[in-house]
Amino acid sequence: MSPGVVVHLESRAFAESAVRASLARILAETELASLATVAPGHRAHISTAFVAYSRDLEFYFLSDPASTHAQNLIRNPSMAMTIFRSSQRWGGEDSGAQLFGTARRATGARAQQASRHYGRRFPLYARWTRGRLAEERLLADGLKTLSFFRFVPDRVRVLDEGRFGVATFVTASIRPARR
Repeated sequence: MSPGVVVHLESRAFAESAVRASLARILAETELASLATVAPGHRAHISTAFVAYSRDLEFYFLSDPASTHAQNLIRNPSMAMTIFRSSQRWGGEDSGAQLFGTARRATGARAQQASRHYGRRFPLYARWTRGRLAEERLLADGLKTLSFFRFVPDRVRVLDEGRFGVATFVTASIRPARR
């Protein structure tokens, strides 16, 4: 996580550095996220996606622009995301993060930035999009119907029972540092 991101804790019971370290670990060990969007009629919709992220806590995922969650984001950019290891077992030292913010389709320079982050996180994606082999070019062609979306959270809730205690959620607001 970049020092250019300000994390403002709602409770001073824990050090900002501990929250940053916990969130960085959770993000590094988990590639798949649940995405919650607002459907017509203010109904909840949930889906999953593989996510990449920047040091400034911008998250990127690939999706079909015609999908329900993509169409929901076009109408209403409000989104929440959960990230956690699905291999956790009840009664262990659980960890995960809930992030709240907005998401929009990435275009132009933002789409290129998303592709770079995604390629670093998922080397197979980068290999396919470079397409040196015929099979890779064919696989990359299948990705051309998809678009990147950029999720920018403004609030996070971190659960890290090994660090903060059982059933303890640490909530913080997130904002870019002024440059």
